[in-house]
Amino acid sequence: MGGTESGTFAADAETVGALADPVRLALYRFVCAQSEPVSRDHAAEGVGIPRHQARFHLDRLAADGLLQTSHARLTGRSGPGAGRPATLYRRAVRDIAISLPGREYELAARLLGDAVAESARSGTPVVDAVNGAFAAYGEAAGRAATPTESDGDALGTTVRVLAEHGYEPHRSEGHVDLHNCPFHALAQVHTELVCGANRCLVAALADGIAPDRLDVRLEPRPDRCCVVLDARD
Repeated sequence: MGGTESGTFAADAETVGALADPVRLALYRFVCAQSEPVSRDHAAEGVGIPRHQARFHLDRLAADGLLQTSHARLTGRSGPGAGRPATLYRRAVRDIAISLPGREYELAARLLGDAVAESARSGTPVVDAVNGAFAAYGEAAGRAATPTESDGDALGTTVRVLAEHGYEPHRSEGHVDLHNCPFHALAQVHTELVCGANRCLVAALADGIAPDRLDVRLEPRPDRCCVVLDARD
């Protein structure tokens, strides 16, 4: 999953925090509203601030990854005496989303889209295709996990990876509750489908880390994710 890992989340939060400055936010909105890249002079005029102030904030937005820069001569001339190319700004292609608690709706949309396409292609029942898509993602995440010394055991590794993916796991001996559902809003509307798919994802992730070592089942409660895990004896 994307932005729920601690390092990425902190970086994204810092980036979004750059827009807390009202001048910077106004410049960002102005640049995004233009059909072509914007020069410093154009941005300064559009927002009504001095050029040197616009330059400072535009460069900060570019450094934080919110804007992209390019360079071009705006005079239409080239060669000696044409002057230095101007710095132009446009919105960065990068997507940034911050959610507290962590949500993964983009991932859900991608997996659900994959499942519908697979169902249409192969005739597989939609629910089976959805469960398969979520399980495949969970299996890949589990197999990609590398145990660390601080994990202690296979359940510890599973707990750490689930935490990195936004589930907020709480371990008590061999039992694990997941205090956050990354697909919360979807699960409220399509409970049976999404909770079943989520169980498939978590089970496949756990099995990818520790094959046949953990039982993963649905145990719905309103204050947490519907999935719980228990270590097998």
